Amino acid sequence: MRALPLICSFLAALIITPAARRSLAAGPLARENFRGALLAAPLGIVIVAAALVALAPLALAQKLAGGTLLLPELVWIAAFVLGVALLGLADDALSGPERGWRGHVAALRAGRPDTGVLKALGTLGLALAVMLARAGDTERFLLGAAVLVLATNVFNLVDLRPGRAVKGLIVLGAALTIASGDVRPLWALGLFVGPTLVVGFYDLREQGLLGDTGASLLGAVAGVWLVLTLSAAGLIVAVVALAGISVYGEFRSISALIDRAPLLRQLDSLGRVNDAFDA
Repeated sequence: MRALPLICSFLAALIITPAARRSLAAGPLARENFRGALLAAPLGIVIVAAALVALAPLALAQKLAGGTLLLPELVWIAAFVLGVALLGLADDALSGPERGWRGHVAALRAGRPDTGVLKALGTLGLALAVMLARAGDTERFLLGAAVLVLATNVFNLVDLRPGRAVKGLIVLGAALTIASGDVRPLWALGLFVGPTLVVGFYDLREQGLLGDTGASLLGAVAGVWLVLTLSAAGLIVAVVALAGISVYGEFRSISALIDRAPLLRQLDSLGRVNDAFDA
């Protein structure tokens, strides 16, 4: 029964995604990928739609099951994940050419409104607010908020190639589940993991782009998964690792780093049709 949110949202995404992809491909937010092909974007909005559609039967089932189907964590998880996705959608729709913190700061100095700064500040506000809903001392409160913000930023940084962000979330989730032996975080996040698997296939096959909407959402899910699974010591390690990736990505190319490492390059290109043709 705990897997029902994942199953329902997965099925909802299977039904919604084909038509949504066609509409997005003809819409004003369609974007070119790194090969210069114009693709449907942002596919991340389909994850949000599928999750919300799945809530209808799930809410009815929750009532009939006497309140044992949906985990109580879903309230603050949904608030954070959906809030971050909304900020990402604003960035998709309104962002300028600025990229990275240096670009965002330069835009502000020039007096130009910048959605990247809005997204960062909004994500921080959401992270602090939802961490108030979790029991714990001040240390865990601050560490959890830092992990949520940094994970969201990191997934935005790495989402520069087809399927990369989705693969990153799958690997992270599998590693956390296997290492902890705890599947509860997976069930708590199932409402968003289910449609991510469907939309991730389209992203990997270069039939659409996640956009900032999807990358931010995946980063939010990753951050929540870390917070639900790790101890305080583990959160410290996560903060250091995520901060390191964020700083590196600001000054260096993460894609170039992956291309220089044979194992990472092979994993990164796994499943991409065009990479197989280019080889």
